[in-house]
Amino acid sequence: MTASPAPFFADVAGGPDGGCASWVKTSDGVRIRVGAWTPENADQGTVLMFPGRTEYIEKYGDFAREMALRGLATLAVDWRGQGLADRLLPDRNLGHVKQFSDYQQDVTAALDWATELQLPRPWHLVGHSMGGAIGLRALYEGLPVASCCFSAPMWGIQMSAAMRPLGNFMTAFGPMIGIGNRLVPTTSRQAYVLSNPFEDNTLTTDPHMFAMMQTQLKSHPDLVLGGPTIRWFSEGVRECRALAKRPAPEMPCLTFLGSNERIVDTGAIHHRMNSWAKGTLDLIDGGEHEVMLETPKMRQPIFDKMAAHFTAYGQS
Repeated sequence: MTASPAPFFADVAGGPDGGCASWVKTSDGVRIRVGAWTPENADQGTVLMFPGRTEYIEKYGDFAREMALRGLATLAVDWRGQGLADRLLPDRNLGHVKQFSDYQQDVTAALDWATELQLPRPWHLVGHSMGGAIGLRALYEGLPVASCCFSAPMWGIQMSAAMRPLGNFMTAFGPMIGIGNRLVPTTSRQAYVLSNPFEDNTLTTDPHMFAMMQTQLKSHPDLVLGGPTIRWFSEGVRECRALAKRPAPEMPCLTFLGSNERIVDTGAIHHRMNSWAKGTLDLIDGGEHEVMLETPKMRQPIFDKMAAHFTAYGQS
Protein backbone atom coordinates (compact mmCIF):
# COMPACT_ATOMS: atom_id res chain seq x y z
CA MET A 1 0.00 0.00 0.00
CA THR A 2 1.03 3.64 -0.40
CA ALA A 3 1.49 5.54 2.85
CA SER A 4 3.14 8.87 3.59
CA PRO A 5 4.11 10.68 6.81
CA ALA A 6 1.25 12.52 8.52
CA PRO A 7 1.27 15.07 11.35
CA PHE A 8 1.47 13.57 14.82
CA PHE A 9 0.94 15.89 17.76
CA ALA A 10 3.29 14.42 20.34
CA ASP A 11 3.11 17.67 22.32
CA VAL A 12 -0.42 16.85 23.50
CA ALA A 13 -0.60 13.06 23.09
CA GLY A 14 1.20 12.16 26.29
CA GLY A 15 1.96 8.71 24.99
CA PRO A 16 5.12 6.60 25.12
CA ASP A 17 8.12 7.47 22.97
CA GLY A 18 8.11 6.47 19.33
CA GLY A 19 4.63 7.55 18.30
CA CYS A 20 4.10 8.13 14.58
CA ALA A 21 1.30 8.63 12.06
CA SER A 22 0.78 8.11 8.34
CA TRP A 23 -1.69 9.08 5.67
CA VAL A 24 -3.27 6.11 3.93
CA LYS A 25 -5.92 5.94 1.22
CA THR A 26 -8.98 3.73 1.48
CA SER A 27 -10.31 1.71 -1.43
CA ASP A 28 -12.83 4.47 -2.21
CA GLY A 29 -10.16 7.18 -2.22
CA VAL A 30 -10.69 8.75 1.22
CA ARG A 31 -7.53 9.83 3.03
CA ILE A 32 -7.45 8.73 6.67
CA ARG A 33 -4.73 9.01 9.31
CA VAL A 34 -3.38 5.97 11.15
CA GLY A 35 -1.01 6.12 14.10
CA ALA A 36 0.92 3.74 16.30
CA TRP A 37 3.08 3.54 19.39
CA THR A 38 5.49 0.59 19.25
CA PRO A 39 7.59 0.34 22.42
CA GLU A 40 10.63 -1.92 22.41
CA ASN A 41 9.08 -4.21 25.02
CA ALA A 42 5.90 -4.91 23.01
CA ASP A 43 6.20 -8.67 23.37
CA GLN A 44 2.50 -9.19 24.17
CA GLY A 45 1.18 -8.00 20.80
CA THR A 46 -0.71 -4.95 19.57
CA VAL A 47 -4.00 -3.34 20.56
CA LEU A 48 -6.09 -2.12 17.62
CA MET A 49 -7.77 0.90 19.20
CA PHE A 50 -11.01 1.80 17.38
CA PRO A 51 -11.98 5.27 18.65
CA GLY A 52 -15.43 6.76 19.05
CA ARG A 53 -17.13 9.53 17.11
CA THR A 54 -15.33 12.92 17.29
CA GLU A 55 -12.10 11.24 18.45
CA TYR A 56 -8.55 11.23 17.07
CA ILE A 57 -5.26 9.39 17.51
CA GLU A 58 -3.70 11.66 20.13
CA LYS A 59 -6.61 11.21 22.52
CA TYR A 60 -5.32 7.68 23.10
CA GLY A 61 -1.77 8.64 24.06
CA ASP A 62 -2.46 7.94 27.73
CA PHE A 63 -4.05 4.60 26.79
CA ALA A 64 -0.99 3.72 24.66
CA ARG A 65 1.30 4.57 27.57
CA GLU A 66 -0.66 2.25 29.85
CA MET A 67 -0.57 -0.51 27.25
CA ALA A 68 3.19 -0.04 26.75
CA LEU A 69 3.71 -0.54 30.49
CA ARG A 70 1.98 -3.89 30.01
CA GLY A 71 4.03 -4.97 26.98
CA LEU A 72 1.61 -3.96 24.22
CA ALA A 73 1.88 -1.73 21.16
CA THR A 74 -1.11 0.41 20.17
CA LEU A 75 -2.62 1.37 16.83
CA ALA A 76 -5.27 4.09 16.57
CA VAL A 77 -7.09 5.62 13.62
CA ASP A 78 -8.76 8.85 12.56
CA TRP A 79 -11.93 7.56 10.93
CA ARG A 80 -13.20 9.32 7.82
CA GLY A 81 -14.95 12.54 8.73
CA GLN A 82 -13.02 13.20 11.93
CA GLY A 83 -9.59 13.97 13.32
CA LEU A 84 -7.25 14.89 10.46
CA ALA A 85 -8.86 12.42 8.06
CA ASP A 86 -10.79 13.79 5.09
CA ARG A 87 -13.93 15.56 6.26
CA LEU A 88 -16.91 14.66 4.14
CA LEU A 89 -18.84 17.95 4.09
CA PRO A 90 -17.85 21.58 3.40
CA ASP A 91 -18.64 22.35 7.03
CA ARG A 92 -15.87 20.33 8.68
CA ASN A 93 -17.47 20.65 12.12
CA LEU A 94 -20.34 18.30 11.20
CA GLY A 95 -19.83 14.59 11.86
CA HIS A 96 -20.92 12.78 8.71
CA VAL A 97 -20.75 9.48 6.87
CA LYS A 98 -22.50 8.38 3.68
CA GLN A 99 -23.14 4.87 4.95
CA PHE A 100 -21.91 3.12 8.05
CA SER A 101 -20.33 0.30 6.10
CA ASP A 102 -17.82 2.84 4.72
CA TYR A 103 -15.96 2.64 8.03
CA GLN A 104 -14.99 -0.93 7.16
CA GLN A 105 -12.91 0.46 4.29
CA ASP A 106 -11.04 2.49 6.91
CA VAL A 107 -10.51 -0.69 8.94
CA THR A 108 -9.05 -2.47 5.92
CA ALA A 109 -6.68 0.40 5.16
CA ALA A 110 -5.55 0.56 8.80
CA LEU A 111 -4.89 -3.20 8.89
CA ASP A 112 -2.89 -3.03 5.65
CA TRP A 113 -0.75 -0.31 7.26
CA ALA A 114 -0.33 -2.37 10.45
CA THR A 115 0.77 -5.36 8.38
CA GLU A 116 3.26 -3.25 6.45
CA LEU A 117 4.73 -1.92 9.71
CA GLN A 118 4.83 -5.46 11.07
CA LEU A 119 3.15 -4.42 14.29
CA PRO A 120 3.68 -7.13 16.92
CA ARG A 121 1.22 -10.00 16.99
CA PRO A 122 -1.14 -11.24 18.23
CA TRP A 123 -3.52 -8.36 17.66
CA HIS A 124 -6.39 -7.51 20.00
CA LEU A 125 -9.34 -5.18 19.48
CA VAL A 126 -10.49 -2.38 21.78
CA GLY A 127 -13.56 -0.55 20.48
CA HIS A 128 -14.87 2.55 22.25
CA SER A 129 -18.37 3.97 21.64
CA MET A 130 -18.84 4.28 17.86
CA GLY A 131 -15.67 2.23 17.52
CA GLY A 132 -17.57 -0.52 19.31
CA ALA A 133 -20.08 -0.70 16.47
CA ILE A 134 -17.34 -0.55 13.84
CA GLY A 135 -15.36 -3.17 15.74
CA LEU A 136 -18.25 -5.58 16.15
CA ARG A 137 -18.99 -5.37 12.43
CA ALA A 138 -15.29 -5.93 11.70
CA LEU A 139 -15.34 -9.08 13.85
CA TYR A 140 -18.16 -10.44 11.72
CA GLU A 141 -16.08 -9.57 8.65
CA GLY A 142 -13.12 -11.60 9.92
CA LEU A 143 -10.96 -9.08 11.81
CA PRO A 144 -7.71 -10.98 12.58
CA VAL A 145 -7.61 -10.57 16.36
CA ALA A 146 -7.20 -13.06 19.19
CA SER A 147 -9.62 -11.31 21.57
CA CYS A 148 -11.66 -8.17 21.97
CA CYS A 149 -12.57 -5.55 24.56
CA PHE A 150 -15.20 -2.83 24.35
CA SER A 151 -15.73 0.39 26.26
CA ALA A 152 -19.27 1.81 26.30
CA PRO A 153 -19.86 0.34 22.82
CA MET A 154 -22.41 2.00 20.58
CA TRP A 155 -24.63 -1.02 20.07
CA GLY A 156 -27.60 1.32 20.44
CA ILE A 157 -27.97 5.12 20.60
CA GLN A 158 -29.57 6.48 23.74
CA MET A 159 -32.66 8.62 23.09
CA SER A 160 -35.01 10.15 25.62
CA ALA A 161 -38.72 9.33 25.43
CA ALA A 162 -39.32 12.83 24.07
CA MET A 163 -36.57 12.47 21.45
CA ARG A 164 -37.50 8.96 20.28
CA PRO A 165 -40.33 9.92 17.87
CA LEU A 166 -38.08 12.53 16.24
CA GLY A 167 -35.23 10.03 16.12
CA ASN A 168 -37.40 7.45 14.41
CA PHE A 169 -38.58 10.06 11.90
CA MET A 170 -35.00 11.17 11.12
CA THR A 171 -33.90 7.57 10.67
CA ALA A 172 -36.76 6.74 8.32
CA PHE A 173 -37.09 9.92 6.30
CA GLY A 174 -34.27 12.40 7.04
CA PRO A 175 -31.89 11.56 4.17
CA MET A 176 -34.85 10.86 1.86
CA ILE A 177 -36.29 14.36 2.18
CA GLY A 178 -32.98 16.12 1.68
CA ILE A 179 -32.00 17.04 5.25
CA GLY A 180 -29.36 14.35 5.73
CA ASN A 181 -26.49 16.85 5.81
CA ARG A 182 -28.06 18.94 8.56
CA LEU A 183 -27.04 18.85 12.19
CA VAL A 184 -29.10 16.59 14.46
CA PRO A 185 -31.43 18.77 16.57
CA THR A 186 -30.24 19.26 20.18
CA THR A 187 -26.57 18.93 19.12
CA SER A 188 -23.99 21.65 18.43
CA ARG A 189 -21.35 22.46 15.82
CA GLN A 190 -18.91 22.97 18.68
CA ALA A 191 -16.82 20.27 20.33
CA TYR A 192 -18.48 19.02 23.49
CA VAL A 193 -15.52 19.60 25.81
CA LEU A 194 -15.06 23.18 24.53
CA SER A 195 -18.69 24.20 24.86
CA ASN A 196 -19.63 22.50 28.13
CA PRO A 197 -18.29 22.85 31.68
CA PHE A 198 -16.63 20.01 33.53
CA GLU A 199 -19.43 19.95 36.10
CA ASP A 200 -21.95 17.21 35.29
CA ASN A 201 -20.31 16.44 31.94
CA THR A 202 -21.19 13.07 30.40
CA LEU A 203 -17.61 11.95 29.65
CA THR A 204 -15.49 11.70 32.80
CA THR A 205 -15.37 12.50 36.50
CA ASP A 206 -11.64 13.23 36.27
CA PRO A 207 -11.00 17.00 35.87
CA HIS A 208 -7.45 16.39 34.65
CA MET A 209 -8.63 14.18 31.79
CA PHE A 210 -11.34 16.68 30.85
CA ALA A 211 -8.71 19.43 30.79
CA MET A 212 -6.43 17.22 28.68
CA MET A 213 -9.11 16.90 26.00
CA GLN A 214 -9.65 20.66 26.06
CA THR A 215 -5.92 21.31 25.68
CA GLN A 216 -5.64 18.92 22.74
CA LEU A 217 -8.43 20.67 20.81
CA LYS A 218 -7.33 24.20 21.70
CA SER A 219 -3.76 23.40 20.65
CA HIS A 220 -4.78 21.74 17.38
CA PRO A 221 -8.16 23.09 16.22
CA ASP A 222 -8.18 20.92 13.10
CA LEU A 223 -9.06 18.01 15.40
CA VAL A 224 -12.32 19.66 16.49
CA LEU A 225 -15.61 18.02 15.53
CA GLY A 226 -19.13 18.93 16.59
CA GLY A 227 -22.41 17.04 16.49
CA PRO A 228 -23.51 14.45 13.94
CA THR A 229 -25.59 14.97 10.84
CA ILE A 230 -28.99 13.42 10.39
CA ARG A 231 -27.42 11.09 7.82
CA TRP A 232 -24.83 9.88 10.34
CA PHE A 233 -27.55 9.39 12.95
CA SER A 234 -29.77 7.50 10.51
CA GLU A 235 -26.93 5.24 9.38
CA GLY A 236 -25.83 4.66 12.97
CA VAL A 237 -29.29 3.59 14.10
CA ARG A 238 -29.64 1.24 11.14
CA GLU A 239 -26.25 -0.32 11.83
CA CYS A 240 -27.05 -0.88 15.51
CA ARG A 241 -30.32 -2.56 14.56
CA ALA A 242 -28.59 -4.77 12.00
CA LEU A 243 -25.86 -5.83 14.46
CA ALA A 244 -28.46 -6.63 17.13
CA LYS A 245 -29.96 -9.29 14.87
CA ARG A 246 -26.75 -11.30 14.71
CA PRO A 247 -25.52 -13.76 17.37
CA ALA A 248 -22.44 -12.89 19.39
CA PRO A 249 -19.14 -13.78 17.70
CA GLU A 250 -17.10 -16.79 18.81
CA MET A 251 -14.50 -14.50 20.34
CA PRO A 252 -13.42 -13.92 23.97
CA CYS A 253 -14.84 -10.52 24.93
CA LEU A 254 -14.55 -8.16 27.90
CA THR A 255 -16.80 -5.09 27.94
CA PHE A 256 -16.60 -2.13 30.33
CA LEU A 257 -19.54 0.14 31.07
CA GLY A 258 -19.82 3.06 33.48
CA SER A 259 -22.75 2.98 35.88
CA ASN A 260 -23.56 6.58 34.93
CA GLU A 261 -23.46 6.04 31.16
CA ARG A 262 -25.62 8.67 29.42
CA ILE A 263 -24.61 8.54 25.74
CA VAL A 264 -25.08 5.02 24.39
CA ASP A 265 -27.96 2.62 24.98
CA THR A 266 -27.04 0.58 28.05
CA GLY A 267 -29.93 -1.83 27.49
CA ALA A 268 -28.43 -2.89 24.16
CA ILE A 269 -25.08 -3.53 25.84
CA HIS A 270 -26.59 -5.65 28.60
CA HIS A 271 -28.64 -7.61 26.06
CA ARG A 272 -25.61 -8.30 23.87
CA MET A 273 -23.31 -9.31 26.72
CA ASN A 274 -25.96 -11.54 28.31
CA SER A 275 -25.90 -13.59 25.11
CA TRP A 276 -22.12 -13.55 24.55
CA ALA A 277 -20.99 -17.04 25.55
CA LYS A 278 -17.34 -16.03 25.91
CA GLY A 279 -18.14 -12.53 27.11
CA THR A 280 -17.95 -10.67 30.44
CA LEU A 281 -19.56 -7.32 31.29
CA ASP A 282 -17.65 -5.26 33.87
CA LEU A 283 -19.67 -2.41 35.39
CA ILE A 284 -17.57 0.54 36.58
CA ASP A 285 -19.19 2.11 39.63
CA GLY A 286 -19.55 5.88 39.15
CA GLY A 287 -18.04 5.81 35.68
CA GLU A 288 -19.20 8.04 32.84
CA HIS A 289 -18.88 7.35 29.11
CA GLU A 290 -15.07 7.54 28.90
CA VAL A 291 -14.13 4.88 31.45
CA MET A 292 -10.58 4.71 30.03
CA LEU A 293 -10.25 8.43 30.82
CA GLU A 294 -11.72 8.19 34.29
CA THR A 295 -9.96 8.74 37.60
CA PRO A 296 -6.84 6.63 38.21
CA LYS A 297 -8.75 4.60 40.80
CA MET A 298 -11.22 3.57 38.07
CA ARG A 299 -9.04 3.29 35.00
CA GLN A 300 -6.01 1.44 36.40
CA PRO A 301 -8.00 -1.75 37.16
CA ILE A 302 -9.52 -1.51 33.67
CA PHE A 303 -6.09 -1.52 32.03
CA ASP A 304 -4.94 -4.39 34.25
CA LYS A 305 -7.99 -6.45 33.34
CA MET A 306 -7.54 -5.69 29.64
CA ALA A 307 -3.90 -6.78 29.72
CA ALA A 308 -4.80 -9.97 31.60
CA HIS A 309 -7.53 -10.67 29.04
CA PHE A 310 -5.11 -10.19 26.16
CA THR A 311 -2.49 -12.39 27.80
CA ALA A 312 -5.03 -15.16 28.41
CA TYR A 313 -5.89 -15.25 24.72
CA GLY A 314 -2.47 -14.29 23.39
CA GLN A 315 -2.02 -17.19 21.03
CA SER A 316 -3.07 -16.02 17.53
